[in-house]
Amino acid sequence: MSELFVDTAGWGHLVDPTQKYHSLAAAIYRSERRQGRKFITTNYIVAELVALLTSPLHIPRPSIIAFIESLKAAPHVVIVHVDATLDQQAWQLLTERPDKEWSLVDCSSFVVMRQRGIVEALTTDRNFEQAGFVCLLK
Repeated sequence: MSELFVDTAGWGHLVDPTQKYHSLAAAIYRSERRQGRKFITTNYIVAELVALLTSPLHIPRPSIIAFIESLKAAPHVVIVHVDATLDQQAWQLLTERPDKEWSLVDCSSFVVMRQRGIVEALTTDRNFEQAGFVCLLK
């Protein structure tokens, strides 16, 4: 079964109907769920998502908590926990690419995607394209 990586921006566009790519994100999400595709994300992304939803998106805290809890409980969502090894691999990628403005969260995502053979990401973040992946929200 193929997997789709979901970045912070992807979740943000999915959650907030005022976001530019909300309709597209929702359509992709529904379609991929119907096909039985798994959605892969990381605990680093979940942490970043809580910050995004809090500010600048100003989603009410109870809604944020309910959404994150639904992700954690969903059988079609896999949250990869960044451990010391994965963190070191992400840090190594970050330090090897000083020409890029990639964050540590980006680099950990790229490492997870490569390890799992994932080529597509539900995101608007063009850093994924710089790293050789397909950005689905554009």
